[in-house]
Amino acid sequence: MKDLTINDAIAFDLPAVFEGRHLIAGEWVDSAETFERRSPSHDMVVSVSVKGDAAVTERAIRAARHAFDTGEWSRLSGKDRATVLLKVADLIEANVDRIALQETLESGKPISQSRAEVGGAADLWRYAAALARTMHGDSHNTLGDDMLGVVLKDPIGVVSIITPWNFPFWILSQKLPFALAAGCTVVVKPSEMTPSSTVMLGELLIEAGLPAGVCNIVLGYGAPVGSLMSTHDAVDMVTFTGSTAVGKLITQAASHTLKKVALELGGKNPQVICPDADLDSAADAVTFGVYFNVGQCCNSSSRIIVHEDIAEAFVKRVVDLSRHVKFGDPLNPDTQVGAIVTPEHTAKIDAYVKAAVADGATLELGGGALPVGGLGAQFYQPTVISNVTPDMAIAREEVFGPVLAVLTYRTLDEAIALTNDSEYGLSAGIWSENVHTCLAFARRAQAGTVWTNTWMDGYPELAFGGVKQSGQGREIGRYGFEEFLEVKSLVMRVGRSRTPWVQHGG
Repeated sequence: MKDLTINDAIAFDLPAVFEGRHLIAGEWVDSAETFERRSPSHDMVVSVSVKGDAAVTERAIRAARHAFDTGEWSRLSGKDRATVLLKVADLIEANVDRIALQETLESGKPISQSRAEVGGAADLWRYAAALARTMHGDSHNTLGDDMLGVVLKDPIGVVSIITPWNFPFWILSQKLPFALAAGCTVVVKPSEMTPSSTVMLGELLIEAGLPAGVCNIVLGYGAPVGSLMSTHDAVDMVTFTGSTAVGKLITQAASHTLKKVALELGGKNPQVICPDADLDSAADAVTFGVYFNVGQCCNSSSRIIVHEDIAEAFVKRVVDLSRHVKFGDPLNPDTQVGAIVTPEHTAKIDAYVKAAVADGATLELGGGALPVGGLGAQFYQPTVISNVTPDMAIAREEVFGPVLAVLTYRTLDEAIALTNDSEYGLSAGIWSENVHTCLAFARRAQAGTVWTNTWMDGYPELAFGGVKQSGQGREIGRYGFEEFLEVKSLVMRVGRSRTPWVQHGG
């Protein structure tokens, strides 16, 4: 570990413990019980939140239902909804440092990445505001002289939004502004591990003038809060980001009321490295893709598929780069990789690595805890494992940590087969200077997003989501916006030309 780049703890004045409460019908609400969050990097309590139960969840859902049915938001003009969303975007940018610091303390991610996440989320709110003003249906004037057909797009209703801990502010902003732009009302449950940035956003929503009851926030655990949000008759849609296992449970729970379910779940995302690729750029992108957010990212490029002629040299490039990635104190602005979210997750990551080595894979770098001076124990070394075979768990399952699995291929057909040999299909990538190779791969790869000669670039205009067990539905972009809309056909007769169905006898 002496040849790794480690940032030890720096002197930093930590903020007071954040106190989080529910937001229901425009009011901050307490609960008898509370729960606390200890920072994975600094091993100290950084937030205390009220713990929601079935009664408070019911209250929040009823508030959202009432707000929707009264039409104060759902029947508001697109211009007026957009005005509020644009105010929220401005307020987000004015509060980046405060929100980002709390998110770093709760999640363990580097402060520079938290700032980019929170500040970048403002763009999602602005794009959603644009969609609120440009939403439209269709008209059909070719149905005959006496008929006019209009296709309307109405807000789906009350939406339950359940978000994860790895990108708590960004993922909420992939959902909430688009639901609001469509005219929906919502109930939000953030992860119990990173609840505070959602509460802070609630403060900004009030300041921006969002009507009471349009966005309600309930803090707590999956049972009973998340389960009731997934099953309640008054909820019309559930949108969830998290593990595939929990996504399946939500689908089962929601099936009793046949409410719409949108899921953004796990991934085992490959990058194919061709012999003609710009190998310096590819190695840098692979290194970024596996260590960004400590690998705790659904889009993590946790496996690479490298042509056998260049595999050894390419792995050496990635290992060399990995030694220079700055691991350590997430409050240090120079840190690139912070802490693992919980001790249990650290142990899970390590178990995958040990199992792969026991199965015959080669540990090229890392593979164990990473002591960081002055901080807690929830850090893991940059880890690269070669000689991985497709049947190994580390090649098939989502490790969700700073661990790269290396497989090799001989032909493009074999690379595509390895890419698609997964229950997941969130994203995939290829590196080649040959556009025909890139297009052939992109057409055949079973993934919701395919990157060519880049990795993890995203824009509010482009939909995001997966195929197979990576989820259903889409987020952001116009396609993500339309997830929150119902299509209604309006059929209108012009004049009194209809032939009577019942004929009077002579």
